[in-house]
Amino acid sequence: MNEIKEQYMKEALRQAKKAAAIGEVPIGCVIVCDGKIVGRGYNKRNTNKTTLAHAELIAIDKASRKLGDWRLEGCDMYVTLEPCQMCSGAIVQSRLDRVIIGAMNPKAGCAGSILNILQMQEFNHQVEIVRGMMEEECSEVLQEFFRNLRARLKKEKEERRQIQNTII
Repeated sequence: MNEIKEQYMKEALRQAKKAAAIGEVPIGCVIVCDGKIVGRGYNKRNTNKTTLAHAELIAIDKASRKLGDWRLEGCDMYVTLEPCQMCSGAIVQSRLDRVIIGAMNPKAGCAGSILNILQMQEFNHQVEIVRGMMEEECSEVLQEFFRNLRARLKKEKEERRQIQNTII
């Protein structure tokens, strides 16, 4: 199996920062096979106007196209935030060997926080999980995004209030 390498999580973080740059929740993902990145993705739900545009699903699609198979056996996924239930299901279905997670997601995570879909014995495939790789860096990207979002929303609310006061 592939060796776990920080360089791949750094690339997933670069992907997350691309999402942040377009106003998306900063989640990034890369898929590695035989020491090479075969799929990259970052969150584009608002941009693409679809629930399906999660970083993991985009990366799975790209890796499958590159490798010419829906089965991603022998591949590892590096993702900055614990996958949700939809992405966890896709990870199991794609037969990925291992998922390396940056930050956990206590509100929606399905790789151990709320559920552990990736390792349910009832399924015909279980995925190895490595948690906490570059956790601080992955968490900080998300925290900074939401700090900035809250500040922007507060400013917009204040501007609307001021406009309303001048009209009245």
